[in-house]
Amino acid sequence: QVQLVESGGGLVQTGGSLNLSCAASGRTFSSYAMSWFRQAPGKERVFVADITWSGGKSQYVDSVKGRFTISRDTTKNTVYLQMNSLKPEDTAVYYCAAKYLYSGSGRYDYWGQGTQVTVSS
Repeated sequence: QVQLVESGGGLVQTGGSLNLSCAASGRTFSSYAMSWFRQAPGKERVFVADITWSGGKSQYVDSVKGRFTISRDTTKNTVYLQMNSLKPEDTAVYYCAAKYLYSGSGRYDYWGQGTQVTVSS
């Protein structure tokens, strides 16, 4: 059974940092891109960042560039999202997701349950 389990969320003040983790299990993810999404209250879920499991190539939404860093540890089957200089608008539930790179559909195959990040002003 494939599982993505997020952790590391919490309450932090503006300007603070959090490091989210996504522990992946149940299959080999070498042909997958691992992504972070977030969903703020009353808004749609949006893409934040992703990274290819094998090559480590990453990309980010413009609003987090220079503040967030996505990385992966293939030995631990874990993906991280280091979030620095946090702002109140970063408040959301953060989700980890996995997408097979060669399906052509762009569909995300697996999702985690989410972890809450709250940034106080």
